Amino acid sequence: MIKPASKRPLYDQLGTDGRVPRGCSWDVYGREDELGSIGLLTPGCVLAGASLISKGAVFSLNWSLDMPNPALFGRKHIKHTICFDSSGTDDIYDEFFPQCSSQWDSLAHIRHPQHGFYQGYQEQDITGRPGTRLGIENWANRGIAGRFVLADIATFRQEMGRPIQPGESDAITVDEVDECLQRQKSRLEVGDVLLLRFGWIQWYEQIDDGMRSKLAGPERFAACGLARSEDTARWIWDKGVAAVAGDNPALEVQPFDPSDVDGFLHYRLIPLLGTAIGEMFALDALAADCKEDGRYEGMFVSAPLNKLGGSGSTANALALK
Repeated sequence: MIKPASKRPLYDQLGTDGRVPRGCSWDVYGREDELGSIGLLTPGCVLAGASLISKGAVFSLNWSLDMPNPALFGRKHIKHTICFDSSGTDDIYDEFFPQCSSQWDSLAHIRHPQHGFYQGYQEQDITGRPGTRLGIENWANRGIAGRFVLADIATFRQEMGRPIQPGESDAITVDEVDECLQRQKSRLEVGDVLLLRFGWIQWYEQIDDGMRSKLAGPERFAACGLARSEDTARWIWDKGVAAVAGDNPALEVQPFDPSDVDGFLHYRLIPLLGTAIGEMFALDALAADCKEDGRYEGMFVSAPLNKLGGSGSTANALALK
């Protein structure tokens, strides 16, 4: 059972009794838990988000399934075939990678090099068959709904005279996120969904085909994102967010180094802390509306793909204001 917000330990208190690794939330959420931070989305969080809907505006946070093109990280571009029969059409998707565009990383997506998957599960526990652990179906069966807070870091940095360089290793610190939220007069509550706009999708849509092909090549590429330091993991945990999603490829700054725990923020966020991470969320239209009306909060809903054992899902996300 998840502990009430008032009893949540701080990051620096996690794992200090030696029962779990340092910086690890497994005991906080309960050793049978497979939801991680998504379990923070209580009915109260849903009602708080719903109460912010005042003008009936709906924003899709889903980039085209055809983007980025070519696909990144060795994934393949989706192949779409339309089949005709006597009564209409049907779709066939081949080489469909649910994490090729706007996406969620399930808790089965990343394995810590020393401690395994979330809750200490190992490869033999991630089967995709009945009894499998940590699959995306755990989030799909309950749905994701609550209050969102958008931090438009791209606009904040532009106004500060330090525009983000999306195609470079521009690391955004949590101090900058805090400054952005303060400037927007936004406040995070436990159970919020934090959306981070870095401006990466806007940048990608403006670059030429040659640059896009280079990003999809075998070499690790540079991209802006959250700093990989433990301070970032500490801040995300201590804020108590239910999920954090960015409009960049990996949430964290790139290139990352999976051979080193300190070189890959995912290791701390997913297997140790159970944090729900979203990537390549389409946030530009939402950000423009938030800037216009000065309200950076609203209702967030997402229905991940209900696939037993899935490592991730298309985002299937909406923001409502």
